[in-house]
Amino acid sequence: MDRPTHPRLTPWVTRLLIANGAVLLLLETVFTAPRFANALLFDPARFGDRPWTVLTYFAVHRNPTHLLVTAAMLLLFGPAVERRLGSTRFIGFYVYCGIGAALFALGLSSVLRLDPFAGASGAVYGIMLAYVMYWPDAQLSLHPLPISLTARSVFAALLIADVALGLLGRTNMAHFAHLGGAAAGYAFIRLQMLTTRRPTPRPSLPTRQPVVTPMRVHESAAQLRPAAPVSPDAAPEVSGDEVDRLLDKIARSGMNSLTTQERKYLHDASAKKRRDQV
Repeated sequence: MDRPTHPRLTPWVTRLLIANGAVLLLLETVFTAPRFANALLFDPARFGDRPWTVLTYFAVHRNPTHLLVTAAMLLLFGPAVERRLGSTRFIGFYVYCGIGAALFALGLSSVLRLDPFAGASGAVYGIMLAYVMYWPDAQLSLHPLPISLTARSVFAALLIADVALGLLGRTNMAHFAHLGGAAAGYAFIRLQMLTTRRPTPRPSLPTRQPVVTPMRVHESAAQLRPAAPVSPDAAPEVSGDEVDRLLDKIARSGMNSLTTQERKYLHDASAKKRRDQV
């Protein structure tokens, strides 16, 4: 499998970073009243009244630190996945994972109490999961620490931390929604791998071609009959069949096709016929 390339930005990763930063800037400077942010957050208890929040919540971040962490993960994993999926598919996958994270949290809300939440972490977890499925052994450097871990190890550590923090309930982040984004990403990538996997072609049996042997055209009996030997000293016996054969040969191939003996035979036959007519 091809290795991921870093760190050149791709079109939709760039747009998502700009859009998320712009939304946070507007909420911090222009739309500062809490009702604006609350109208965009995803609240499982009020989903029936505000269904649009399943799409808006992952464009909102509570503070610059929250945005920076999400942006760092998107920068680390997003470009390689976008190049692998293509830009159109990538943004569809991103939105799909964000919706999957919200719906997963909605399902859990029937057994757990979940506070309203926001942020693109659920969608980014789907991107991370896709990266791990495509390049599980890719080495990630954890700057500024002199540590390098595989993508699979980093992702597993983040999942364990999310489960632990979600069970402890000591933060207001939707840790279980992150798991929903990863689960949605796994389902998407696994289905894609199954549908695009080409079956191993079976070796085809060699086709037996009929062997056509060219057949010689049988010559007529007159053509197959060898020329009568002609004695240079005695007057030849003239055969009408032989004369006809030589005339047919001349008609087919020309005078130059006659051998010296055949020419002499034809000449003597012609002379004999003239003598017989005198």
